[in-house]
Amino acid sequence: METNTILVIGANGQLGTELTSELRAIYGSTNVIASDIRAPKKAPLPNEPFEQLDVMDADSLAKIVDQYHVTEIYMLAAILSAKGEQNPIFAWDLNMQSLLNVLEVAREKKLSKIYWPSSIAVFGPNSPVDNTPQDCVMDPNTVYGISKLAGERWCAYYHEKYGLDVRSLRYPGLIGYKSLPGGGTTDYAVDIFHKALNGEDFECYLREDSYLPMMYMPDAIKATIDLMQAPADSITVRSSYNLGALSFTPKDIYEVIKKHHPDFKISYKVDYRQKIADTWPNSIDDSQAQKDWNWKPKFTLEDMVEDILEKLPAYEF
Repeated sequence: METNTILVIGANGQLGTELTSELRAIYGSTNVIASDIRAPKKAPLPNEPFEQLDVMDADSLAKIVDQYHVTEIYMLAAILSAKGEQNPIFAWDLNMQSLLNVLEVAREKKLSKIYWPSSIAVFGPNSPVDNTPQDCVMDPNTVYGISKLAGERWCAYYHEKYGLDVRSLRYPGLIGYKSLPGGGTTDYAVDIFHKALNGEDFECYLREDSYLPMMYMPDAIKATIDLMQAPADSITVRSSYNLGALSFTPKDIYEVIKKHHPDFKISYKVDYRQKIADTWPNSIDDSQAQKDWNWKPKFTLEDMVEDILEKLPAYEF
């Protein structure tokens, strides 16, 4: 069997950090090349290849693909929702051109598989908010959501026109403890743990009743790898799969953390991110993912909170 050689673009980010580690555990460290526009804070081990890469530079991307005989790319680089609203043209340019560079190199060099993450940000004010279906009205009004919806169409286009095996998931808000927040609207659900463990009060920028779909990072990693390992003939969605796990409010997660840290206090100072959150679903219908590749999340809200409070203190940032 031919060995997969995987290039992870955006490997230093919140998702990339954990996904790279898991891919190396599965496929072997030397077969997973990490890349990012920034050098990692800690020097990579000799058996953990790292390349500093600006994915907007198509020639540099092609050279790395050739150098390592890459067969698969996980394209994670993006400007997230909250940061994107501060510089919309830059966010559009980066989110779109980076994906197109990857799709083109995959087409030209006949790579076997591409992974690209979408988001619940593709939904908008007129999308159904409860149990949002796989196919429905999608009218995103953030540059992040607009770029993700356009990206979904490009992924489907490259599959239909060129036969490229490109796969995607619409992630809800992702919560992890192995890296710091990266500029998303749901980052409060990461930052809140740091404040609780440091004995600090937490000021939340969303309303206490902002009910949003969320997912613990181990479930997101599992879903990504399960999707990529599924047989091609079982993949019926070539835009991006709905993916669900948890839905909760800032008040919900605060109440669970408070059981472990009784003196922990929260206050609310709503900012521009609330308007972004208000356009997103309350919950997600991911029945297509369940049907096509047996998706099922593992963690409840209580499980996640307990796990993060136990493991976060061991991490250095």
